[in-house]
Amino acid sequence: MEARPFGRTGLHFSLLGFGCGAVGGLMVRGSPSEQERAIARALDAGVNYFDTAVQYGDGLSEKNLGRALAKLAPENVVVGTKVRIRSADFSRIRAAITASLEGSLSRLGRPSVDLFHLHNAITLQGGGESLSVAQVLGEVVPTFERLRREGKLRVLGLTAVGETPALHEVIDAGAFASAQVSYNMLNPSAAAALSPDYPAQDYGNLLERTEAAGAGVIGIRVLAGGALSGSDVRHPIASPPPAPIGSGTSYTADLARARRLAPLVAEGFAETLAEAAIRFVIAEPRIGTILVGMASPEEFESALAAVTKGPLPRAALDRLAALQQDFAGETR
Repeated sequence: MEARPFGRTGLHFSLLGFGCGAVGGLMVRGSPSEQERAIARALDAGVNYFDTAVQYGDGLSEKNLGRALAKLAPENVVVGTKVRIRSADFSRIRAAITASLEGSLSRLGRPSVDLFHLHNAITLQGGGESLSVAQVLGEVVPTFERLRREGKLRVLGLTAVGETPALHEVIDAGAFASAQVSYNMLNPSAAAALSPDYPAQDYGNLLERTEAAGAGVIGIRVLAGGALSGSDVRHPIASPPPAPIGSGTSYTADLARARRLAPLVAEGFAETLAEAAIRFVIAEPRIGTILVGMASPEEFESALAAVTKGPLPRAALDRLAALQQDFAGETR
């Protein structure tokens, strides 16, 4: 398994990480034996990053990951979790973050986590369930820093969702050394310029910002919540189709556009659309690791096989760019 340096953290991450989210559902709704089998296989393949959150199954993902890692007792794994602050707690951000991390550590059975990500959307002025830039830099960051000094976390991180100008401002501030970035074949704007009428959020070359700030990048929504499989069939334990992040305004729109990328398979660049999607993301060298939702050990094997084949070749990337041009001008 290829390992890539992760920003300024001094860590090296396996190119394929192990996502413990609720969309695939393995670590929330899967059986303990299937969970342990998938994690054992991942460890054997060289995977060293495991990503979870209290929001995944209301703590079940953390608890199940903690149980499996305790049983398998691997060395040198990197574990990340997240905090999402409810708007009802915006008046007590420090206490809410502290309580959330303490709960996560208890469920994981660990004295500390390597990565701790803010999971709220970030906007310039805040509002609703989003945090403002001022709240993030003035309240969240100092709390994260205090918890790091206490030895409860190692790397400050954020999930880069919200308004593009706000994300740029927060990343440029340099406080966060890890960023989870939505990057896929439906929305490549974190790494490439889009036409102004392209039907997706324009992240404005966000990876230029993370690189300048020395932040490592975790590629998320690699399969656009499953839409980039090209199939509307979902595994029995997977979640219902999730709301898109940064791409279309509906999963249906994402799936329809994903199917229009099928020439990548028909012309022999990949065996499946999902394989093409994974290999597209790892072709971006500023991505440190990727997370792919999974419902079974077999789905992990498929992701591993795609990563093992390596990045898409230049001819495939050029063909994809031509296909993406056809999306310009469409309603998002």
